[in-house]
Amino acid sequence: MPLTIYITKDFDQMSQVAAQVAELKIRHMQTNAKTINLGLATGNSPTGLYKHLAKAFNSKRLDAERVRSFNLDEYVGLPGENAQQRALHSKSYSYFMISELFGLLQQKFIETYVPYGSLIEQAQLEKELIAHPEYYTMRGNSRGQAIEINTDAAGLLREIKQNVLDAYVRTIEEAGGIDLQVIGVGGLGHVAFHESGIPFDSSPVILVKLDDDTIKNAVTDGSFASESASPHYAISMSTEFVFKAKTVLLLANGPRKTSPIARSLLDSVTCDVPLSYSQQYAAAGGEMIYVLDEPAALEVLMARDALLDKGHTLVDLRDKSYAKVEQIMFSRNPQTCILG
Repeated sequence: MPLTIYITKDFDQMSQVAAQVAELKIRHMQTNAKTINLGLATGNSPTGLYKHLAKAFNSKRLDAERVRSFNLDEYVGLPGENAQQRALHSKSYSYFMISELFGLLQQKFIETYVPYGSLIEQAQLEKELIAHPEYYTMRGNSRGQAIEINTDAAGLLREIKQNVLDAYVRTIEEAGGIDLQVIGVGGLGHVAFHESGIPFDSSPVILVKLDDDTIKNAVTDGSFASESASPHYAISMSTEFVFKAKTVLLLANGPRKTSPIARSLLDSVTCDVPLSYSQQYAAAGGEMIYVLDEPAALEVLMARDALLDKGHTLVDLRDKSYAKVEQIMFSRNPQTCILG
């Protein structure tokens, strides 16, 4: 199945187009299934989408009471004396989802899940990693690394593997998998906290030692006062697990995303740019949809011919109504729907 790439003029139009795509997909799914499972991302990119979706649920165009949600990732190492305090920390992804979506809904989802990162106390984790290097393998490069815990691990690391990592996988799989997964992309092309260089064949849900740039960016963005105060670990769905969803909807805005977006579409598939797995996903029949604002799409627009040669659909909506999205999504010949 070809990738579909929507080009929009700014954040507001990106959010509107992504919301229309998501609403159409959810409505279609809800006509064929009693419940559906949404995969959700955090970060700036999907905030506008979530506000539009909340309006769609609150106006009853979509049925919130037939939706279950699963988030991609969560920090390990947030301040707090216990798991509850860490989960409700203002920079936790649980708190983010309450602020940006869950708290806006007049009728609530069936269930909402965020990876269980708040159950892990960072100092105890680091103590165990130093004491028991035989219980795990570091996978990745000098940037981000996955901490692959062995099946014969004991103590805290065994509990993390069984009750945090594997438990989240089981919960998703027992619910039937993700129907529509919303994702963003990091400055190095990473998906969730599957950092650049972490192999694709990692466990479905991974414990990650965060890339130094990720920690620095969290300070630069104002999320944390210093690098020492910033979490150094996270729980995350792996890229391969993310792309088990039936449909993946990517949002990207701003010039920091220009290069990783272009590399993910134009270069070969590599774990150095985890988002590049989208090419393999689409080639295997997955439905992959990019919604980009103009700055994020700059290099994509310059490579229009190369993308079309790959069989992808490029839809330029910058000077047009996004009301055409439904027509494009359900066209039998999407190549004829290229605009601009």
